Amino acid sequence: MGGHNKWSQIKRQKGAADSNKSKVWGKLGKRITVESKMAKGDVNSPGLRAIIETAKKENMPKDTIERAVAKGISNDASAMESITYETYGPGGVAIVIQTLTDSRNRTAQEIKHMLVELGLALAAPGSALWAFEKVGAGFEAKTTVPLSETDNEHLMKILEKIDAHDDVEDVFTNAE
Repeated sequence: MGGHNKWSQIKRQKGAADSNKSKVWGKLGKRITVESKMAKGDVNSPGLRAIIETAKKENMPKDTIERAVAKGISNDASAMESITYETYGPGGVAIVIQTLTDSRNRTAQEIKHMLVELGLALAAPGSALWAFEKVGAGFEAKTTVPLSETDNEHLMKILEKIDAHDDVEDVFTNAE
């Protein structure tokens, strides 16, 4: 009965928890770097302070936060940019993908490839954004689309795959 002891179970659970923590901390680190660059390293600026508070709630270590802030104000910091991609999902649902990346070309190709694997295609800029209204840092649906049970399940799988990508910050949809 190999693999059925307590240590194996703890190791598997810890590995899964550490993997999730790593993804969250990586995304928060990028956001801290970008906000630090915009605030020129001023940790009292509202945007940077809010993201640092979010990182602290996620138990991100203080030295990791400080490194991300320092990376944002260093001279050799790569230019992080926010890019929005659009596509249509099952049942004609509009999907807006917001990314934060240091390489526009790499992210564009990775997003295109991922969408093709999911049976979707990248839409032209503005073709899905008409269904959304810009609200703060995100989007809110102006119109909604009702989905069948199977389309809804398929959409949830698609959204999970998209959200798992390292450069993806937020995903918005107009499904009911």
